[in-house]
Amino acid sequence: MKQPDYRYLFGPVPSRRFGRSLGIDLTPHKTCSLDCVFCQLGRTRKKTIERREYVPIEAVIEEIRQWLQTDGEADYLTLSGSGEPTLHSDFGQVLEFLRDQPIPSVLLTNGTLLHLPEVRAAATLAKVVKVSLSAWNQQSFDWVNRPHEAIKFNVFMEGLRQFRGDYKGQLWLEVFLLSGINAMPADVEKIARLARQIHPERIHLNTITRPPAEDFAAAVPIEQLEELATLFDPPARIAAGLPVQRTTEVEVNEARILGMLKRRPCTIKQIETAFGMHINEVSKILGQLIHQNRIRADLRNKEVYYTYR
Repeated sequence: MKQPDYRYLFGPVPSRRFGRSLGIDLTPHKTCSLDCVFCQLGRTRKKTIERREYVPIEAVIEEIRQWLQTDGEADYLTLSGSGEPTLHSDFGQVLEFLRDQPIPSVLLTNGTLLHLPEVRAAATLAKVVKVSLSAWNQQSFDWVNRPHEAIKFNVFMEGLRQFRGDYKGQLWLEVFLLSGINAMPADVEKIARLARQIHPERIHLNTITRPPAEDFAAAVPIEQLEELATLFDPPARIAAGLPVQRTTEVEVNEARILGMLKRRPCTIKQIETAFGMHINEVSKILGQLIHQNRIRADLRNKEVYYTYR
């Protein structure tokens, strides 16, 4: 039986932290309040803080309902995708619907809109909320995350603190570290001090595993991440080194992508278009193939091409 073609859902995809995760995409590609130098989906096309109904929320909920009836196997249902989900003015309606489902919900957010009471109230509906913190002041925030000009670091941090006070679920924190930028022990200690103010249940350290938005963004060695993890309370886990669950579907898609790359080098957009896959799915598979040393990423005319080894 042919699987339905979903417009707003992708996966389930294997996730290092969430097992098999069904992605729910609420914004157009790269619509975000940040333009992080490390983003594996490339530069932000539309940097904005405007909250509105980017996609019809009833259509999103109907697709989730259909997926639950026809497929329905995943470890988590995740608001993530290729932009910042809290920019959607009605993301809380999706989380409200998911509360009644047997599969737990996750909100992956950069946290920049949590200073708004209505965003905090909607976010509390998620079973797990993962926020990001990779800076310690406005200067480092501007350098690493390149926020919309209206976003100030002190307001961002106050939003995280207020949300922690409101939220009774699982708050997870991701700290993304880059060699030569924000991975010096003294700087990581500053991030760790801020992390203690929001009391996350889990902290994950991450670094570059796929080609980033900017080629100067370089990975931190796993051994160094392990040393830096001890600065956090609770001690951080290393997300970059966690194994990814493999499934038959993932192996089939790996084989399709490898077959294409054996013929010629391709960009992520070319692969996405050829197979009708979501860019997040393609990105994760390419990351695994690079890790397995089966392909390499080459920069040509400011575009990343993936080449079979």
